[in-house]
Amino acid sequence: MKGTGTNEATIIEILAHRTIAQRLKIKEAFKQSVGKELVDCLKSELTGNFEKVAVGLMMPAPVYDAYELRNAIKGAGTEEACLIDILASRSNAEVKEIVSPYYTIFIHFSCSLEDDVCGDTSGMFQRVLVSLLTAGRDESTKVDEAQAVQDAKDIYEAGEARWGTDEVKFLTVLCVRNRNHLLRVFQEYPKSSGRDIEDSIKREMSGCLEDAFLAIVKCLKNKPAFFAERLYKSMKGLGTTDSVLIRIMVARAEIDMLDIKAEFLKIYGKTLHSFIKGDTSGDYRKILLELCGGEK
Repeated sequence: MKGTGTNEATIIEILAHRTIAQRLKIKEAFKQSVGKELVDCLKSELTGNFEKVAVGLMMPAPVYDAYELRNAIKGAGTEEACLIDILASRSNAEVKEIVSPYYTIFIHFSCSLEDDVCGDTSGMFQRVLVSLLTAGRDESTKVDEAQAVQDAKDIYEAGEARWGTDEVKFLTVLCVRNRNHLLRVFQEYPKSSGRDIEDSIKREMSGCLEDAFLAIVKCLKNKPAFFAERLYKSMKGLGTTDSVLIRIMVARAEIDMLDIKAEFLKIYGKTLHSFIKGDTSGDYRKILLELCGGEK
């Protein structure tokens, strides 16, 4: 970034091939050597989606999530998909790690993440998000067979077996029970309903609430497959939903990108690499492809 022009290739090479711990050390060394904040320099030298990726890579995961949630809530209209993508897919510990920096960073603008979510959402969708924000899901591995059968029956009776839907029962089961228990519930559910839990949610709900419950179920079943689907939908057809593409590529690069790539290929018969290559351009494409890794 020194002198005339910017060496984007070097920036891509360094940022895309270092861990966040290494990037934070580079950030500190840059400040000591140059007397400027690296992120400020990136913002002044880069533009557009390439800048968004580069700046995102300089943030620890909880801080990046906090900024993404803040932008989703306080931008022009609420980006409910961002709230769902993040809160439905993070563990209890990860949610708690987001809440703290959110308060610290945005203390002059708001009270808490929960207050901001409540101020920008409503109804049952709001209640699901607040439940996820409490980070209180049982994280044991125990499966209560009798309770799993009862939970499957309760969800069926709260939805397809009645006129109208008792969404609270869905919340109580899907946002509270542990993963192993819920996988057993999902196995048991078709015995009552005759269809998969996801199909029932699509039949009984709509809008953001449907999206939220589907995301919870999909993440519990197979989180990499959930993100593969989100990436596919961000790029298929005309145009690209860059906010989704950037968020997932930055947030998952050091966590489960290899698994996401494998699921993408298995589900869609094409590589994630080829989709990104065909839907993006310039330095934005180059840095995303580096985060993605090889073509396979």
